[in-house]
Amino acid sequence: MSAHIPDIDEANFEREVLGHPGPVAVDFYSTECAPCEALAPKYDAMGEAYGADVKFVKVFRQGNRALSDSLAVRSSPTVLFFSGGKEVGARLGGGIKRSELVAQLDTLIPAERVSAIHAAQRPVTTECDVLILGAGPAGITAGIYAAQAKLRTIMVDVGLGGGNLAITHQVSNFPGFPEPQAGYMLAHRMLEHAKAAGVEPRFAAEVTHTDLREHVIELDGVETIRAKKLIIATGSSPRPINVTGEQEYKGKGISYCATCDAKYYEGKHVLVIGGGNSAVEESLFIAKFAARLTMVHQLDALTANQESQDRLFAEPKIEVLFRHEPRAFISHDGKVVDAVLVEDLRTGAQREIGVDGAFVFAGMQPNLAGLGDELAVDAWGYVKTDSDMHTSIPGVFAAGDITSKRYRQMTTAVNDGTIAAMALSKDLAA
Repeated sequence: MSAHIPDIDEANFEREVLGHPGPVAVDFYSTECAPCEALAPKYDAMGEAYGADVKFVKVFRQGNRALSDSLAVRSSPTVLFFSGGKEVGARLGGGIKRSELVAQLDTLIPAERVSAIHAAQRPVTTECDVLILGAGPAGITAGIYAAQAKLRTIMVDVGLGGGNLAITHQVSNFPGFPEPQAGYMLAHRMLEHAKAAGVEPRFAAEVTHTDLREHVIELDGVETIRAKKLIIATGSSPRPINVTGEQEYKGKGISYCATCDAKYYEGKHVLVIGGGNSAVEESLFIAKFAARLTMVHQLDALTANQESQDRLFAEPKIEVLFRHEPRAFISHDGKVVDAVLVEDLRTGAQREIGVDGAFVFAGMQPNLAGLGDELAVDAWGYVKTDSDMHTSIPGVFAAGDITSKRYRQMTTAVNDGTIAAMALSKDLAA
């Protein structure tokens, strides 16, 4: 950890934190912790900016379990704030944004000092060869190839990297791994590979300005990154249905990819939400594995093409609940979804359906927010590219699920990232 923010332990916590008369920020961190690594440079920067007014310390959570338990700190990183020996404000955890730290620190000191600190902040500019937006399989692969080609490569992600892979239960169709791999662990290995190759990560970042034509982005309002080439690999996201428990149990009994996860429900009961082409086709695929499948659809008829509907209704494992909507994903053990609360739209009656897992097929959407409207896209909003992954904007490439293509899988994303990196390397060498 950094030298200018000291580590403390259980023995001196009372003296250094509770006994300190002024405000104190405490970062409980762990090793081999991606969110901790993403937080570290931001926390250090806050220490430099606010250090004259707020005391900053760090606690190694794994080595101070009794202290962590006494403060109900259950995960890393967790940042606590104290003033006059008492905890104040909101706790921060997970992929902590710079703006979240600033907001909490500003409440600890007088308004005039807040103004002075903000006024003293100086923006910085970073030059690089390749800037990658998105750290899923496509972005990571592109980063590995570019960095290994001796190109300074910066990879930016609003999350902690891994993309949809990080919330995939298990992966059993990626070459070289005959045993199923937990999605988050495979994502971790890929990210570590990229870092070892020399890729510079900027994770849990807030993109505050983008100029694709100039290959420029601004992060957190303080760092401007200028690149010779830019790769958009921000992927796509399942359309959320905004039901209670959906965010909490993503990857924990809730899946958005039948190809990825259907095989893990052999002989089990699965609930599927949706009634369009994707929902019907994916349900037929899941039925190859599941013993029973319950489809929940809000309308009184499916909207999929008739041929698919005929095949669905001919499958004895599948039951369709028309005019029903999900109201909550439920986990009785707090670990994985084991029931779904549904409502009959005709009567208003609600009932809990016990399941082994749930699939949501409400469609996907490309992650293009904040990137403007200059990119040529197809009818569904996905970015058009040529065979070398060039987009309609010179010097800007796209790779992975953000692109207009027929299949979106981890292997196809890796393919796109490889092509984009090799093509831009050739362009830069010309």
